Amino acid sequence: MSNYIQEAEQGFEQAIAHFSKELKNLRTNRATAELVEDIRVEAYGQNMDLKGVASITIPDARTIQIEPWDKNLVKDIEKALMGSGLGITPKVAGTVIHLNLPAMTEENRKELVKLINQKAEQSRIVVRNLREEIRDQILKDEKSKTITEDEKYSAQEKLDEVVGKYNKKIEEIVAQKEKDVMTI
Repeated sequence: MSNYIQEAEQGFEQAIAHFSKELKNLRTNRATAELVEDIRVEAYGQNMDLKGVASITIPDARTIQIEPWDKNLVKDIEKALMGSGLGITPKVAGTVIHLNLPAMTEENRKELVKLINQKAEQSRIVVRNLREEIRDQILKDEKSKTITEDEKYSAQEKLDEVVGKYNKKIEEIVAQKEKDVMTI
């Protein structure tokens, strides 16, 4: 019976990890390296993450500073930043690239909160679908007499408990991100 729960928890953890990764790439009021570190840069004939070709620092709350380890990559990094969809124009000063984040408007914040909630709903759907797969497996096992009726009810109860725990985790992540976005 516990193998159902272990299988479910693995899938739920993956859903939470994916959700968290998607949210870390969303801009809040503060500059963070996570905003740009996964941007793909064409370097040495292949696509690489920005964090793999440059150091990313945050000198102040609204500035991201990028310094390539290979000075020949400045133009490639600038091109990647322009095409990333961040909506921020990089400023090149020699071999250092600066991204100055403009202050977010109330409208931007509300749109971002909507996007956060959409991503949260997608994660809840993944959790729900996984729960249904596990529930179907439990019912099949009961039909094939692999488990008893009592074990079926016990497994379903435990599964619902675990699903509740992961849905609560999603809500906590959403609340924290909304707080970050709405804080001026």
